[in-house]
Amino acid sequence: MNFSEQFLEESLRIIKDINTDEIEKIAQILSEVRSKNGRLFFIGSGGGAGHSSHAVCDFRKLCNIDAYAPYDNISELTARVNDEGWDVTIINWLKVSRFNSSDCVFVFSVGGGNEEKNISMNLVNVIKYADEIEAKIVGVVGKDGGFTKKLGHGVVVIPTVDEKRVTPHTEGMQAVIWHLLVSHPELQINPTKW
Repeated sequence: MNFSEQFLEESLRIIKDINTDEIEKIAQILSEVRSKNGRLFFIGSGGGAGHSSHAVCDFRKLCNIDAYAPYDNISELTARVNDEGWDVTIINWLKVSRFNSSDCVFVFSVGGGNEEKNISMNLVNVIKYADEIEAKIVGVVGKDGGFTKKLGHGVVVIPTVDEKRVTPHTEGMQAVIWHLLVSHPELQINPTKW
């Protein structure tokens, strides 16, 4: 078996093992957020930040959900990192945006954040704040789900099939799942062009 076959075989195993009940739970939560005129904030770092920008486009255009990605404004991001520190970049952005209990945060992260190990504290701080104000928390994460899984209301944990490829499989499946969600009959309002 060549590497391409192996990678795709691993992807098939992951798809077969994904907890679809969690995906359905996320669809229901997002539908409720939209019906209550809440907003959807996508957060992540690295690949998760890139996914956030793309997902905002899809959820706004196809689902009529008022969605945002805090890291899309590079000027504000770098000013906040410089002046306030990385760990509070998203939470301070959300506070200016009047993030509240009607809203939802959607996490794209490989590890889901880990407070004890001080990993992805920019995400952990948002999740803690969302929990405190009773906003919804959903996500697509890898490994054991981390802090996102611990406090989330609907969290898909991408199964690990090979420790060496946790990141590429998790990030690849994040794209599959958000595209599933924007196509979900519970959420999609506007048709795609193709």
